[in-house]
Amino acid sequence: MSANIVIGDGPHGQPTEIDIKELLATRLLVQGNSGSGKSHLLRRLLEESASLVQQIVIDPEGDFVSLAEEFGHVVIDGAAYGEAEIVKLGARIRQHRASVVLALDELEIDSQMKCAAQFLNALFDAPRDQWYPALVVVDEAQMFAPAAAGEVSEEARRISLGAMTNLMCRGRKRGLAGVIATQRLAKLAKNVAAEASNFLMGRTFLDIDMARAADLLGMERRQAEEIRDLGRGQFLGLGPAISRRPVKTQIGSVKTGAKSVTPGLMPLPEASTEDMRELLHDNLHVEPEKPDFVRPVRRRMEMEELDQSIASGPAAEALPPRPERPEPEPEENRAAMLEILNAMARDEDSLFQSSTTLFQDFTIRCRMKGISVRSLDATMFRRGFAAAVAGIEDPEDERWFDLVNLAKHVPDDALAPFYVIARAAMDNEPCPDDDRLAKIYGTSSPRRIQRLLDYLEKDGLIVVRTDFAGKRSVGVPDLGVTTAAVEA
Repeated sequence: MSANIVIGDGPHGQPTEIDIKELLATRLLVQGNSGSGKSHLLRRLLEESASLVQQIVIDPEGDFVSLAEEFGHVVIDGAAYGEAEIVKLGARIRQHRASVVLALDELEIDSQMKCAAQFLNALFDAPRDQWYPALVVVDEAQMFAPAAAGEVSEEARRISLGAMTNLMCRGRKRGLAGVIATQRLAKLAKNVAAEASNFLMGRTFLDIDMARAADLLGMERRQAEEIRDLGRGQFLGLGPAISRRPVKTQIGSVKTGAKSVTPGLMPLPEASTEDMRELLHDNLHVEPEKPDFVRPVRRRMEMEELDQSIASGPAAEALPPRPERPEPEPEENRAAMLEILNAMARDEDSLFQSSTTLFQDFTIRCRMKGISVRSLDATMFRRGFAAAVAGIEDPEDERWFDLVNLAKHVPDDALAPFYVIARAAMDNEPCPDDDRLAKIYGTSSPRRIQRLLDYLEKDGLIVVRTDFAGKRSVGVPDLGVTTAAVEA
């Protein structure tokens, strides 16, 4: 079966093709100002490849829901579901290989970013036996991977940018091929854009965007003017899935349409100035009637109904039966989790990674070994990982009972250094130096450790003592132990 699709015509009438197999391995970046035909290009790509590969569309404007009628995509209204439901849907989509459109147009931008992030993370966290190939199309990608902080909350920006980075940087090995579209390259995070090897560049006018587009296409600066001269629906394509040299393409027609329309001209009303003034001021003091137009509301499908819709898709029939795995005993689960935690803690590179990334890595490792993580949340993981970093292999061991109870009063981000100091005191060993504590704290700044020690001391958790010989010891008064004195 051929995996090439035609997206349009070149300058001499020859067809411009995209190799879908190559695209799955190399990803695609589409750029074009508003009105350049960017969404039309995505629609053409989705329509032509609908029978070849699973498609997952992140749709912030609800423009791609029309794919459902013609091609059988399942529409998921992001506003109708909670966080846990979105995560479950993402997992089932990978399991059943369903083509879906996640419509986010009913949500505010902050909620759009959080919903998309949870959805993408669920796709990313699928078990290895469900890493089927899929195109993940994200329209208006600059919203979900902004280059700089904007009006949205820092939390929404952080988790959304993390999910987009995972998609573009690490998604290929999990079968997820990112296709991202943006109005402005300057507003898109560079580490997300840089992972694409294929490019379709449409009309743009700002010099900074033209310069970046020309650089990605391997064009000289003086050739960048060509990007400004492109017409509506014209794109310059380059990449292993498209062409080895930049090729101009006029995107072909599509079968489905968007709900948004390009504004056009229409005759102005012929009323005189006096008539218009009277129309504007008539019954001005009376509460105006509500317009007859009612915004259509998508019906919220129950999880069971939506699950059935996803599972009954065309791809579901071809799926082999999933092998049954015996459920491990709770004690076996716990022992295996501790083994994974301790293995991660021994990798010093993990100390500089965010807790979100580490938790994702942990859940993936657990699922790879068939371990259920339903009873574990991110807070429990952070505290367990901090104990593992300090060499406390089993926090429920009787030896650590008092220490673990005391640690409940320590903030999560300070827990690993506190555990390390307390364990050294319990063993009557020297307190690790500031450089070592800084590494455990996930920083390269010893000054932050000084501030951390001051904070723990003011909170009554530790006592720092420096004698006249310049030797420092750190005591943990609640446990009645002190580290050996050593030069600070």
